[in-house]
Amino acid sequence: MAKMEVKTSLLDNMIGVGDMVLLEPLSEETFINNLKRRFDYNEIYTYIGSVVISVNPYRSLPIYSPEKVEDYRNRNFYELSPHIFALSDEAYRSLRDQDKDQCILITGESGAGKTEASKLVMSYVAAVCGKGAEVNQVKEQLLQSNPVLEAFGNAKTVRNDNSSRFGKYMDIEFDFKGDPLGGVISNYLLEKSRVVKQPRGERNFHVFYQLLSGASEELLDKLKLERDFSKYNYLSLDSATVNGVDDAANFRTVRNAMQIVGFMDHEAESVLEVVAAVLKLGNIEFKPESRVNGLDESKIKDKNELKEICELTSIDQSVLERAFSFRTVEAKQEKVSTTLNVAQAYYARDALAKNLYSRLFSWLVNRINESIKAQTKVRKKVMGVLDIYGFEIFEDNSFEQFIINYCNEKLQQIFIELTLKEEQEEYIREGIEWTHIDYFNNAIICDLIENNTNGILAMLDEECLRPGTVTDETFLEKLNQVCATHQHFESRMSKCSRFLNDTSLPHSCFRIQHYAGKVLYQVEGFVDKNNDLLYRDLSQAMWKAGHALIKSLFPEGNPAKINLKRPPTAGSQFKASVATLMKNLQTKNPNYIRCIKPNDKKAAHIFSEALVCHQIRYLGLLENVRVRRAGYAFRQAYEPCLERYKMLCKQTWPHWKGPARAGVEVLFNELEIPMEEYSFGRSKIFIRNPRTLFKLEDLRKQRLEDLATLIQKIYRGWKCRTRFLLMKKSQIVIAAWYRRFAQQKRYHQIKSSALVIQSYIRGWKARKILRELKHQKRCEEAVTTIAAYWHGTQVRREYRKFFRANAGKKIYEFTLQRIMQKYFLEMKNKMPSLSPIDKNWPSRPYLFLDSTHKELKRIFHLWRCKKYRDQFTDQQKLIYEEKLEASELFKDKKALYPSSVGQPFQGAYLEINKNPKYKKLKDAIEEKIIIAEVVNKINRANGKSTSRIFLLTNNNLLLADQKSGQIKSEVPLVDVTKVSMSSQNDGFFAVHLKEGSEAASKGDFLFSSDHLIEMATKLYRTTLSQTKQKLNIEISDEFLVQFRQDKVCVKFIQGNQKNGSVPTCKRKNNRLLEVAVP
Repeated sequence: MAKMEVKTSLLDNMIGVGDMVLLEPLSEETFINNLKRRFDYNEIYTYIGSVVISVNPYRSLPIYSPEKVEDYRNRNFYELSPHIFALSDEAYRSLRDQDKDQCILITGESGAGKTEASKLVMSYVAAVCGKGAEVNQVKEQLLQSNPVLEAFGNAKTVRNDNSSRFGKYMDIEFDFKGDPLGGVISNYLLEKSRVVKQPRGERNFHVFYQLLSGASEELLDKLKLERDFSKYNYLSLDSATVNGVDDAANFRTVRNAMQIVGFMDHEAESVLEVVAAVLKLGNIEFKPESRVNGLDESKIKDKNELKEICELTSIDQSVLERAFSFRTVEAKQEKVSTTLNVAQAYYARDALAKNLYSRLFSWLVNRINESIKAQTKVRKKVMGVLDIYGFEIFEDNSFEQFIINYCNEKLQQIFIELTLKEEQEEYIREGIEWTHIDYFNNAIICDLIENNTNGILAMLDEECLRPGTVTDETFLEKLNQVCATHQHFESRMSKCSRFLNDTSLPHSCFRIQHYAGKVLYQVEGFVDKNNDLLYRDLSQAMWKAGHALIKSLFPEGNPAKINLKRPPTAGSQFKASVATLMKNLQTKNPNYIRCIKPNDKKAAHIFSEALVCHQIRYLGLLENVRVRRAGYAFRQAYEPCLERYKMLCKQTWPHWKGPARAGVEVLFNELEIPMEEYSFGRSKIFIRNPRTLFKLEDLRKQRLEDLATLIQKIYRGWKCRTRFLLMKKSQIVIAAWYRRFAQQKRYHQIKSSALVIQSYIRGWKARKILRELKHQKRCEEAVTTIAAYWHGTQVRREYRKFFRANAGKKIYEFTLQRIMQKYFLEMKNKMPSLSPIDKNWPSRPYLFLDSTHKELKRIFHLWRCKKYRDQFTDQQKLIYEEKLEASELFKDKKALYPSSVGQPFQGAYLEINKNPKYKKLKDAIEEKIIIAEVVNKINRANGKSTSRIFLLTNNNLLLADQKSGQIKSEVPLVDVTKVSMSSQNDGFFAVHLKEGSEAASKGDFLFSSDHLIEMATKLYRTTLSQTKQKLNIEISDEFLVQFRQDKVCVKFIQGNQKNGSVPTCKRKNNRLLEVAVP
């Protein structure tokens, strides 16, 4: 069937139902069957109105190519088949064109594909937004933040090989054009207990395995690590390797991503040192010892591990050893020190490891935020992407699952509220009467958990802060007293008699009926995990570390800032974070992606209906469909509706002249659709029942087939007529061309024959003349030969009278003498110029004169070099000495050197003595000026340049303002320690000053000059003359300079310049300044 429209629709070639709102009949069974049918045909995305359901295919699909990105770019949400790109494009265009802040909420259980979905959203936005060097750098940094966070925050679980063990919310900031400016990342509840213990079949965080697999032997030795996983107690061995995962390659990817995001080399090394310290903490073991007073205490078995940890972190070994053995409790002015038994020592060790890793992760997030934050202060548009744990129901559910499910309750609450709000706003906007929708409001469950008076979290905090013996059992007793009558709380020990004989409810547990179903929580560990205490002795030991990063992670360890207040509990911190997140989400336009895991085997082509059914229930998808279709199941703007169905009515086909709404009214009246099945809004038509829409689609499909048949008939007739006329025209053209070709061929044959005849005649005449000339020449040669022989005979007869003996020797000597005379006379006339660089020399006439010829060449070159040197004045000799010095310093090291060889070193380019403009500057300088040149001084703050006069005297280096001539800086040559420059073809160089000197108060100088080679050479010679010490000349494409208190890396890179071949300098961040060289 031929296509009748340029644009397609969600309803075209639909497998199953693309939008669950149109599913008829609606039930849990039909919902699952529709998902399964689409999954079998690789249709992993399905809509519920504007919500996207994503089923993890567990394999790569060809639906994310650049061509697909272009297909969904700037298209209506329902215009193409369901896709995550459609939602991403809708959110991005609403942000860019309507100035509405957006948020994309991605939820689902572990292994459902939330992390991949967030990557796809970010990659799509990066692909469709603006281009440019700065924009591309921001996009690259935003995308490269993912590998770093995944390495430190993701781990292999039984459900997912790359499971996010923390919640992540990223705000991507855009300018008014829709180009990204930067971003801010927030993290929630890192599963730090995984650092010290992992469930069977799971791994610790990826970074531990990547470091041991991918680091070089040199780096491992520096970190005091071994490559064998079995050497470390914190690493589980049963799942140390994962099929299809190359930890070594991933380590290289993470290091590269850290460099792109903006981590300095020393920062990356510090992070790896902290990771190594955490690994080695797990190898510290304790043994019991009894003291004289009968108290138990613990001692470290093998202090070698402790020693290596202290060397890594620069902590005094005795301080850390005491922190593992004693605990100091402070109350007002009193301090009480108690010993730790073995169990308490192991608790302290694990608490330190968890806190160290958790704080390192928070530092990483803050460091990434520092690099990717927007550099401008203009008003920004924001798109938030939330990737957070889904609802969790395990066999053993503890404090972590309780907190995660609380967060999902809040997200479900805001989801229902915003969905109803969006529906109600659209009805009001379109002038459709709003009808009340009954739905389950989970606010009562949220109140059960977060109520400040009698909520579960409030009672848990109260129990943790209560003096006396506090256990998980006392916490459960308190819950049984306060929450016994709550309809969503169940406990075997509560006052409610209906649970007394419930054998499915153990005595040490309580059960909450969440919106997704009932969850049984083991109360064991709630109090300890909520307290999350780290002994003050350990905090103070960490603060005393010489390792700058570790010291910054434990600010509470500073003795001068001791706070005796109890730190906030884990539950209260998470509750505050969730409240902030909810407040943030309510200010943005929401977009939802619901991720579903099709099976527990992480295998492709397997769809477990029971597992999917469970997820549909706790994600509340059926509830979402019912809310969406409570009023009208389908709505569409008048223009696309008329465009799609206009062929069903003669009055609207092929073109409707008039308002689109009037055309739709005519169309629906013609089709005799009952009035109660639809309503007209201001800009859209609302259809109540999906059956009505499917009826329209069936009529459209039949009509398209009829139209296709008609078009085929007309097209075939036109095609046959066109082909006949074309063949007729072609026959006439072919005949004309053939006649022309035949005549041309006959003409070329006649012409070719005439040329052959002419060539034969000319050849015969030429050969005849040649024979005559050859005969004449032979006659002349014969006469000459006879005359020569006759003259020879006459001469020999005459000479026999004089030479009776030794005639041959005398003839040889005479001949040799004549040859030598001739050789020297010819050499006199063929002598080359007196220039020392002229390499011309006459060729050798005879072989026996070879050695003489070479010796004469050598003597002549030495002689003319001496003559050339005798012409030099003292000033010229000084210039050549400087040129020789420049050759030794820069030849084969600096790409700019060859171009400077032919340029004379002038020194005083400004002629200060003659220019009246610089009279004040001349009077202020009493010494001889060696160099006077205008240079560009690079601003330390932003990398921009300012013109300055660069003056070099016998004892000082001065900088003066070019316009006023006022001296800005004066540096004694004894304070100059080093000059640094790149090996490339640029004029940038840095003058390093002695630390502590008066001249170095603002830091080193960074200049750009067109006479770099001359300036560096004269500065080197002058410093050597005055200080008797050679000035260090460093040539490197990356070097450090001191700007006030900061050390900044100056890095030279290759790049295409907008302003031609002029290098540009740009300050990237606080620690990097890039110079782009063409």
